[in-house]
Amino acid sequence: MAQNQDGSNRGFAAMDEEKQREIASKGGESVPAEKRSFSQDPELAREAGRKGGESVPAEKRSFSQDPELAREAGRKGGENSGGGQSQE
Repeated sequence: MAQNQDGSNRGFAAMDEEKQREIASKGGESVPAEKRSFSQDPELAREAGRKGGESVPAEKRSFSQDPELAREAGRKGGENSGGGQSQE
């Protein structure tokens, strides 16, 4: 948990981690999927992913350390996207 300079916890930082996660997860739910920028602009999503990946040294990237994890993520992504088939 985060503490301010005098060492006391206040507000969000004073909550237990489970409560913080519960509140934080609601942020993504507040906007309908069709209005989320990444769902409207796949290129924007790809660029954001590239930038995020570049910010972590290669030796610390989980997929470079665990190819099976990368394969599993790819499978899940393919399944969730309809496996390359158009969803009409």
